[in-house]
Amino acid sequence: MSFSKSLTIKAMAFLTLLCAACTSEDTPVAGVSMSIEEAEKTAAQAYLWGWPLANMLTRYHRVGRVPKAGHLMGVAPVAPPGQLAMLADYIKPDQKFVACPNQDVVYGAGMMNLEEGPIVLQVPDFDDRYWVYAIYDARTDQIAPIGLQHGTKRGHYLVVGPDWNGETPSGIEAVFRSTTNIAFIIPRVFMNDTAEDRAAIQPIIDQILMYPLTEFDGQWRTFDWSNAPRIPYPMGWIQRSSPKWVDPTGFLDQLAEILERIPPLPGEEPLYDQYRTLVAAAKQNRPIKNTMIEAAKQTESGVIEGFLRWSENGEPAGNGWQRSYDSANWGTNYRNRTASARSNIFENVQEETRYYFTDYDISGNQLDGNGQYRVTFPAGELPPVNGFWSMTLYNESHFFYENPLNRYSLGTKNTTLQRNEDGSLTLYAGNTSPGEDKESNWL
Repeated sequence: MSFSKSLTIKAMAFLTLLCAACTSEDTPVAGVSMSIEEAEKTAAQAYLWGWPLANMLTRYHRVGRVPKAGHLMGVAPVAPPGQLAMLADYIKPDQKFVACPNQDVVYGAGMMNLEEGPIVLQVPDFDDRYWVYAIYDARTDQIAPIGLQHGTKRGHYLVVGPDWNGETPSGIEAVFRSTTNIAFIIPRVFMNDTAEDRAAIQPIIDQILMYPLTEFDGQWRTFDWSNAPRIPYPMGWIQRSSPKWVDPTGFLDQLAEILERIPPLPGEEPLYDQYRTLVAAAKQNRPIKNTMIEAAKQTESGVIEGFLRWSENGEPAGNGWQRSYDSANWGTNYRNRTASARSNIFENVQEETRYYFTDYDISGNQLDGNGQYRVTFPAGELPPVNGFWSMTLYNESHFFYENPLNRYSLGTKNTTLQRNEDGSLTLYAGNTSPGEDKESNWL
């Protein structure tokens, strides 16, 4: 409420100055009727609604410039549209492209432009190892149940666009239809934190591949991802420690592309009409365009950045913790869709993964890097999972904080965790060792 009032006052003052200098060329164009006040409110709403979609389009355009599959700056898997790349180990702490990574799986990533045709996914035999191919449409909704928990078997699978009606060739196990022509895939494969499992997983991840249907011949393929090339930043992409995926000053053009390339969900047609009117008015009327930019800036600083606070994200889970809901199956839950996209984009659906997070200790005090903390699971009360569980420590921007232990999470993958005498498990977090005998349990 306080943000909305602040936005209104600032925008009105801003517009009073602008309109004092209006000329005849700034008058509304025939067929486009929108007042300054309506533009302000609609732009703020559109920015909150469209932030995840703009984020996805920016990733598509920027990463799509890479010349071949490999590791961007040596740390992030990237590939041209229609291909994917895999890491060969846990993600590194200097990865700043996707927030809230975990240190339990080997990640991959790829993007698809299904307007150009269907894409083939190659799925190896993972045995009983946890794995999932999380495939997202341009809204960050997950579109394909494919992974260990879904009983997916070895073979080739097809991802098609919303309007595809071609023939499925022999040798394809199943077809997954994306709701948008732009789609992303992030394979995740669990790996124990041991030298033995690092060696054991390599021939498996080397079989994780993606390519256009036009190249499908039914043959099994491999690629040595441990020797994937290092990819520099593409030309025209400003190098940043943490890229800015959504820029409020350029949101007008992104909103226009969203409305053109991403079809509305059932029932969203009136919303699309309203946003199209905003785009048309902003492109033809300077005060409205400036209003839209200012509203987007205010929404970014006053709302979007607040989603880095877990208390503003998800729903209470008890004991000071929050949890995600509607993860990767957002529907019209626009607020949570945007909150997740800002804080920890590319969540799995709840049937696959549950996320719990907190900013505070048991007394409600803000967690601080100078503090020393304990998290205890009573005997017999570890998280009940069929895959893995972990507790991860992040900095204020939701990335790993590089440390001499090279350890960023603790859980199932750690085979040296020490139990207490009563069978409980205590994990420690802080910048000071809890004692040599407890260091196996220390973040």
